[in-house]
Amino acid sequence: MAHLTHPFPTCKGMIQGKISASGGRMRSLSDELRVFTGNSHRQLAQDVCKYLSISVGRAEVFKFSNDNSFVRILENIRERDVFIMQPVCAPVNDALMELLIMIDAAKRASAGRVTAVVPYYGYSRTDKKDQPRVPITARLVADLLTAAGADRLLTIDLHAGQIQGFFNIPVDELTALPLLVRYFRDKNLDDLVVVAVDVGISKRARDVAERLGVPLAIVEKRREGNTSSIQTLNIIGDVKGKNVLTFDDEINTGGSIIAAAEALKASGARDVYSCVTHALFSGDATDKVIDSPLKELVATDTVPLSENNLNGKVTILSVAPLLGEAIRRIHNGLSVGELFNGES
Repeated sequence: MAHLTHPFPTCKGMIQGKISASGGRMRSLSDELRVFTGNSHRQLAQDVCKYLSISVGRAEVFKFSNDNSFVRILENIRERDVFIMQPVCAPVNDALMELLIMIDAAKRASAGRVTAVVPYYGYSRTDKKDQPRVPITARLVADLLTAAGADRLLTIDLHAGQIQGFFNIPVDELTALPLLVRYFRDKNLDDLVVVAVDVGISKRARDVAERLGVPLAIVEKRREGNTSSIQTLNIIGDVKGKNVLTFDDEINTGGSIIAAAEALKASGARDVYSCVTHALFSGDATDKVIDSPLKELVATDTVPLSENNLNGKVTILSVAPLLGEAIRRIHNGLSVGELFNGES
């Protein structure tokens, strides 16, 4: 698994020796800041805490025999700055309930501020009412997090920017684009074209193309109802004889990305690479990717992934330094947006 080594500017010197408002004694970061995690991605929480040079907060998070989730925080967090890390990934409903209960437990333990750190925001695709009599579940999740007591949300690459507007609390949306762009810039592929796998993701794909200084193409597709099957219609742009890099915010069943890769190869593309922020790999998606025309798929570890069954075809980049630096900046009242200043 590829890990970044402190790629973002740090501010450790600014936070060491912070003076407590009560008693005036000197306090370290570990005195002021707590990072807790549920069960959906403990490794990422451990990597973030390693970056911050603190320990993961102690808590019990388990299920009773009646399938009810239970949380108990095992240390004093009164007036502390608490960050609760939990991607809402499979099993989605268990992960969501753990997150909500942990937020409630922290508020009832008199935490000074509670930030929900949700690297992958589950239910994000249900962000609008695009059919009769359907819910807007992304909004419901926002209401649940707020009602549970979250004072702030920290997340990475939402499926739709409008989800930020579902919250009445501050939302910091980070992006993994610089991380993914840096990886492919270092590969130095010649005759590269960035390809958006559908029209909806074209704006962010254009950002990737601009950062890499290469052209953009678009795969026009149509999804059949509520199923995961898609019908690829057309490729807009010149890909013949070129290396191509498809871009999307997530891979789920792999249908869209693999269909795009097959269509691109049929149109004369040389090698097909793909990058995504969130690699969910539902069902047999991993096997499909391994058997697909893709040369390499690059994703981040916003959700847990096992390298054992990736067969060397999937590269995982760590977002722990990105999340860790964002947490440090939020804790110290510094700009999170400055993390990305100077990124090209």
